[in-house]
Amino acid sequence: MAKKSLNKNLHSAKSAKKDEFYTQLSDIENELKHYKEHFRGKTVFCNCDDPRVSNFFHYFSHRFESLGLKKLITTCYKNQDQNLFSSGESETAVYLEYTGDKNGDKTPNAEEIGVHPLKGDGDFRSAEWIELLKEADIVVTNPPFSLFREYVAQLMEYDKKFIIVGHQNAITYKEIFPLIKEDKIWLGNGFKGGAAHFINVHYENYATATDKKEGMIRVSGVTWFTNLEINKRHEELDLYKTYTPEEYPKYDNYDAIEVSKTKEIPKDYAGVMGVPITFMDKYNPDQFEIIGATESEGKGFSNGLWDESSKVAQPVVDGKRVYKRIFINNKKLQ
Repeated sequence: MAKKSLNKNLHSAKSAKKDEFYTQLSDIENELKHYKEHFRGKTVFCNCDDPRVSNFFHYFSHRFESLGLKKLITTCYKNQDQNLFSSGESETAVYLEYTGDKNGDKTPNAEEIGVHPLKGDGDFRSAEWIELLKEADIVVTNPPFSLFREYVAQLMEYDKKFIIVGHQNAITYKEIFPLIKEDKIWLGNGFKGGAAHFINVHYENYATATDKKEGMIRVSGVTWFTNLEINKRHEELDLYKTYTPEEYPKYDNYDAIEVSKTKEIPKDYAGVMGVPITFMDKYNPDQFEIIGATESEGKGFSNGLWDESSKVAQPVVDGKRVYKRIFINNKKLQ
């Protein structure tokens, strides 16, 4: 999907609130297999999913016993229709509650799933929704892209563990980046190739012919955000390159050197380095420290590295502007 087309689609989602980017079961399986030890004895809340057709509900209900869950709760916004894209015709909504197999067939059946009406529309900011959130131990879902900041803020307010889908651009949101810097949020294992096909009927699919899937839209740059520990988070990045001033020039307006590719982080440089936001996919807090980000992402984000007299917030190398950067140093060399 072309970057211009992706931005157009995400902007449309923000304007029209058509955020129904439903996640494939295979993508859910590929990610959640890394968190199995976290679910035992826990109540899981899938709170942005039509509970009758959600692949998140399908995943957890069919693995309820093997994961050792205590309870599964699923809600959606303004929907009582079986149609995945019913556009919220109903002004009220329902939530489903599942507490495991009762008849011994090890399959979630309709008579085993409690269906409860909500007084309101199922909006995640509503009082009755928040009561369900308080009951949950772990939230797992694909929240609306346009409301990602507000959604995460609520999870943090109620001190919830979570595994959620978001776009990598959220890494440098002024509401999200401080949480990443303070080690309160990090990236999960991610989607293969940094892109995913979501079930969606609102937007044209700009993927190439070989990558098109009927009834789906390919979105690049999506990832998983979480605050649950996983092995990947502590895998050390293998550094092999040696620092030279020629290969790693200093920014014109930041007190740091430019490293254009994560894999090329020099093994022997003890100072501050600017790296692409894709670095967060390899970030190991035992190996690196996040110092800040470029001022174009938020006032004061650079932690004093920016030369304010330059009046240019974007990072500049030899007079040429480069894309947003995260500033790090190597803990092993401090």
